[in-house]
Amino acid sequence: MTVEELYASLMDAWNKRDAKAFEDLFILDGDIVGFDGTQIHGQGSIGEHLRTVFGDHPTLPYTYRITGVTQISTEVAIVRAIAGMKPPGAKDFDPKLHAIHRLTAVHRGGAYRVALFQNTPAQFHGRPQDVEQMTADLRSVTS
Repeated sequence: MTVEELYASLMDAWNKRDAKAFEDLFILDGDIVGFDGTQIHGQGSIGEHLRTVFGDHPTLPYTYRITGVTQISTEVAIVRAIAGMKPPGAKDFDPKLHAIHRLTAVHRGGAYRVALFQNTPAQFHGRPQDVEQMTADLRSVTS
């Protein structure tokens, strides 16, 4: 599995609200930093946290676009991506839900696994043109 496929699998698990599939993509001592700043350490804790999130909140699916990959070494890579969500019944993305994603992957046991997934709000304060550009980029994924 390439790092791009790893990221796509992570987004697929989120979109299916499958906490087990999401957590299984991480190394045992992996980390997430959530959209609201929540920090979770450890594969089991990540799954437990997401089971609670999925059970308590009607999470929306992500539309995403990988914007690049930095290969740090033969064992480490970083995936850069943008992501957005459309509220139920909406025809367009809600810019308040735009996010910048970073996924740090490590090659262990013959495959890439997630070491860190960070999900940061993309508000671009004072730069409405950047919000508009990101929305246009996300629209192009679904066109």
